[in-house]
Amino acid sequence: MITGEQVSQLLMALLVGGIIGAEREYRSKSAGFRTMMLISIGACLYTMLSPMIGSSVAPERIASNIVVGIGFVGAGVIFKGNDRAHGLTTAASIWVTAALGMAVGAGHPWFALLATGIVFVVMAFLPKLEVIIDRVNLQRTYHLVTHSHQGDLLHIENMLKAARLQYKINSHRRANGTVESSWYVEGPQKRHLRLVEKMMHDERILEFRY
Repeated sequence: MITGEQVSQLLMALLVGGIIGAEREYRSKSAGFRTMMLISIGACLYTMLSPMIGSSVAPERIASNIVVGIGFVGAGVIFKGNDRAHGLTTAASIWVTAALGMAVGAGHPWFALLATGIVFVVMAFLPKLEVIIDRVNLQRTYHLVTHSHQGDLLHIENMLKAARLQYKINSHRRANGTVESSWYVEGPQKRHLRLVEKMMHDERILEFRY
């Protein structure tokens, strides 16, 4: 027999998943509105079913398996590009959405709703704070291609010093008469912009990206 409490739990799980999913959908992320709703309601169902299965299976074991299983789903949205990992926030949102669904399924809907509000604030408004932080200390990896001339790497170092940026060289190699180098650079955003402008007009630098 389906009870009113069970129906309300499923609807609440749908709501909390939808709130997180709406934010991800707005930012055009891979795990969006429907995905988050399904994750939340799935975690809620497994948690609700745990006590119904019987004494042979401990409810906490099923809950722990939800955490392990959702980890595989989260890993699927992480990828590496330009020397950086992408999709970490989406993976974390998948993980926390499952936790919210579990909280609803365990009989704590208002606690789950409060946690959803906190998560939404973190995801929706903290990116603005990140922009401010980047203005103070922006971190980039620059990939440069220069002529295979003596002193070109030293020339790049001097450019970075002149821009008053902290740096270290990650790698460099010769290829087809050129030198490809990778530099980790950090400092205020304005200094990065000035550096990019200088590199665009530098005859020694054939190509660069970040």
